[in-house]
Amino acid sequence: MIRIGVIGAGHLGKIHIKCLLNLTDDYNLIGFHDINEDNGQAVSQEFGVNYYKDLDELINDCDVLDIVTPTLSHHEIATTCIRKCKHVFIEKPVANTLDEGRAIMNLSHEAEVKVQIGHVERFNPAFVSAQPDINSPMFIEAHRLAQFNPRGTDVPVVLDLMIHDIDIVLSVVKSNIKRISASGVAVVSDTPDITNARIEFDNGCVANLTASRISVKNMRKARFFQKDAYISVDFLKKETEIVRMSEELSDDPFAMVLDLGEKGKKEISFTKPEITEHNAILEELRSFAYAIKNDTIPPVTIEDGVSALDVAHQIIEKISSNHRV
Repeated sequence: MIRIGVIGAGHLGKIHIKCLLNLTDDYNLIGFHDINEDNGQAVSQEFGVNYYKDLDELINDCDVLDIVTPTLSHHEIATTCIRKCKHVFIEKPVANTLDEGRAIMNLSHEAEVKVQIGHVERFNPAFVSAQPDINSPMFIEAHRLAQFNPRGTDVPVVLDLMIHDIDIVLSVVKSNIKRISASGVAVVSDTPDITNARIEFDNGCVANLTASRISVKNMRKARFFQKDAYISVDFLKKETEIVRMSEELSDDPFAMVLDLGEKGKKEISFTKPEITEHNAILEELRSFAYAIKNDTIPPVTIEDGVSALDVAHQIIEKISSNHRV
């Protein structure tokens, strides 16, 4: 049984604690630490989990640490854990700066510990159902819009929201990045609250990403366009739709058939893959336990986290450059 401790018991930290309490076949939740003692005592009472006032004591008692603290503290906490040869699960983004992310990555290699980054949308049921059909997309469009919430405004919206879609794009486009352009505006905080980025890849694929934390409605949707197929993934509603073009015509008299003249005919089909409902956070934590027990590569590696952070900071730099001009 893997002994795990949670560091950070805010909104998301409490969700992690609840999930770990449901993963008793994989983990033994030793306890948690929170810098706010009053909150720590309240959470301990709510979930019946041991509260550690001393962080070092929790780290020493565990095999794995689940870091669910504000991004600014990820580097310091992860470094402390890894230096004690502990496996770590780190909520996205892996760190605040690229140098910090790379330092965590290099240290984890030296210590030979496993690190998984909490890019939870990889485990979203809608994306999981669509993934087998996403094959060499050439245009991707993603919108991640959220109503304003003061939580998360300590970092730009690129690191808070857009990084989810950056990770998704990097996971399905197997090509190097050629060019990035971006624009953004700080409306209610000190950093950009709404951002649009265009990522061009060497293979010709283009990804157009929009993220906002000042929207009047919530939206988390991505669309993937590839040869003879269009795939829509609604991360919020957990729905997937696939539109295909096929040269094989069915016997359905009501089928939509496109006449291409000398090039023949193609039939348009609409399908909605069956979605197997599950808790994405619970599944990502379970997958990390599997990687540790079986000595396999975590599904979202430290390298994945650093790559997403690298692109995010390139976007932030492009926005800053535009403002300086």
